[in-house]
Amino acid sequence: MKPDSVYAGLKELAEKLDIFVIEQNLSKFKDIQTRSGLCRVNGKWRIIVDKKLHLSQKMVILASCLSHFDHHSVYILPALRDWLERWQTRKGA
Repeated sequence: MKPDSVYAGLKELAEKLDIFVIEQNLSKFKDIQTRSGLCRVNGKWRIIVDKKLHLSQKMVILASCLSHFDHHSVYILPALRDWLERWQTRKGA
């Protein structure tokens, strides 16, 4: 799969899991140290992704955050599931 397709598929998976993905320019918060990642706001899961990151970095952030959730009961394209499982294997090593 092409990187933009993987990223779009990961965002779609997040949506299916009721996780809102927010892309924001985090460098505009000069007084607060911020970084991309998973958080919970008012009981709802959010993944905040720095808009200025390279696509490959955004993919790793989404995959890392989504690996904390059970996604096996949700349909995912086989190529995307393979990519996500390969990433999870590297994370666990």
